[in-house]
Amino acid sequence: MTEPILNWLDEQQENMLDLLGDLVNIDSNSFDKAGVDRVAERLASFFDSQSISHENIPIATHGDAMRAVVAGGKGNRPILLCGHRDTVFPTGEVEKRPFEILDGKAYGPGVADMKPGLVINAFILAAFQKFGGQPNPIVGLFTGDEEIGSPTSQAVIIAEARKARLAFNSEPGRPNGNIVTKRKGGIFCHCDIQGVAAHSGGFFEDGRSAIEELARKIQALHALTNLDRGITLNVGLVTGGQSVNTVAAEASCDIDIRYRESDDRDKIFNTVRRICETTSVDGTRSEMTVRGEFHPLAPSQQSAELFDIYTKTAAAYNVTVKGEHSGGCADSGFIAGVGTPVICGVGPIGGNYHRADEWMQIDSLAERAKFITATILTIASQPTKTGL
Repeated sequence: MTEPILNWLDEQQENMLDLLGDLVNIDSNSFDKAGVDRVAERLASFFDSQSISHENIPIATHGDAMRAVVAGGKGNRPILLCGHRDTVFPTGEVEKRPFEILDGKAYGPGVADMKPGLVINAFILAAFQKFGGQPNPIVGLFTGDEEIGSPTSQAVIIAEARKARLAFNSEPGRPNGNIVTKRKGGIFCHCDIQGVAAHSGGFFEDGRSAIEELARKIQALHALTNLDRGITLNVGLVTGGQSVNTVAAEASCDIDIRYRESDDRDKIFNTVRRICETTSVDGTRSEMTVRGEFHPLAPSQQSAELFDIYTKTAAAYNVTVKGEHSGGCADSGFIAGVGTPVICGVGPIGGNYHRADEWMQIDSLAERAKFITATILTIASQPTKTGL
């Protein structure tokens, strides 16, 4: 394809890298609302420079949701471009390892997951604003709490997905260049345990250890992992106790549940709840709360059609892209859950997500923006050949 819009995107590689550097150099942990909202402010300045309409949807506890719109086309159901502005890295991480480019790769907090996805979504909106040609309005949705299960933006995502014709979720492309067509479901849970404090030397027998109760629960929870069925349990955070010479009166943990098949969801969740809320150390009590949940991304016929158009588009550039199943969760599960066709992992190629050596392949920025744009143009030019 040689359309001017695609040529323009090719010319934006350096501008994309400049924007990516600015975004990566903003600390935006999921619980750092001010930081996550600063990412939105930088995106807002870009949209203003491109005369793109945008608004913030206020969220009190986490980053606001940001919505940018490019009007156009005869259809009234938008094409949705999704991405999240938050990262898993603590505030202060940017000072330790700011954005840098080395040997064709970019490094820094969130440099793959998923600030480059925000960049290509922003430039796709700018490209259609400049050249037109899209069959529908295009909505860019930039949320702020995906890494903790989108507890406050889930309703916004679902509302936009219900209105959309189809969607692209620009989570990072796989290290081998593939995209994601199926994802696990996931539930983030928190378990609080109350015991009885006592001096661990003189009055040991008066205490009831919340930490001992927690240790027993962790063993039982991890025993639920069934790799053959794609079920994993991970206690990723633990806290508890007051001092080494005090029987612990309090303890808590955070639990990550993943499952591949929707039919397994209720059974595994109910088993986890029973373990969390049943105590075996006399005198302790416990409770469980759900802090976030992702729906699984299951392929539909229309999503398969969208994937087919996307891969043929990539092939026109002599790039082979295949679909993969991922154990990670993403907002694409919410989109698929309301019946909207969606493909995920269409962002720039990257790897080592959530690690200090996370990387992104810099020449994939403009490339992946073009693949999405060309897919949208193909759908516009062949309205009768697809059920999308």
